[in-house]
Amino acid sequence: FALLGFACSLASAFDPDPLQDFCVALKDTENGVFVNGKFCKDPKLAVADDFFFSGLNKPGNTSNLVGSNVTTVNVDQIPGLNTLGISLARLDFAPYGGLNPPHIHPRGTEILVVVEGTLYVGFVTSNPDNRLFTKILNPGDVFVFPIGLIHFQFNIGQSKAVAFAGLSSQNAGVITIANAVFGSNPPINPDVLTKAFQLEKKLVTYLQSRF
Repeated sequence: FALLGFACSLASAFDPDPLQDFCVALKDTENGVFVNGKFCKDPKLAVADDFFFSGLNKPGNTSNLVGSNVTTVNVDQIPGLNTLGISLARLDFAPYGGLNPPHIHPRGTEILVVVEGTLYVGFVTSNPDNRLFTKILNPGDVFVFPIGLIHFQFNIGQSKAVAFAGLSSQNAGVITIANAVFGSNPPINPDVLTKAFQLEKKLVTYLQSRF
């Protein structure tokens, strides 16, 4: 029983392997079969557009507070990705200072390749070590961010930067640390954050107002 429980825990750690060629996601809940978070279209009704997305060549708008934009291509954009355990993203960064803030993907490992510009990237391991692994990436360089670990990408070049990322999930999810901690809905009790971050309460409430 212990071995069976261990095997089940491993099996549920990632997107399950499909037991058919594909399982195109369907929004119609009356005429589909629920598999891995989505209702599936009858395979006989699948078409090429179920496996297609256009527009990843277009730069994302980086005119925002962090100076970056992430264009995701997951099961919500390509329904044919359902059950296939893979997705893609384009990352655009404004000249020096464009940042994809510290965040995690709870359901997928990320592999990133830089195609333009220079990025300072890194991830932090779990407690108690909290080791920081960083690297400066130039065009053609590749870096891996393990599943569930806090990571970031920061443009240190004088021009824009572009990267593409593959993720080991049809929908890896994203939790931006600052937004989740200081911008939760409803807000976390400031006393909790004051003690957790060892900050004055007025600073915590200010940070909460920013998010």
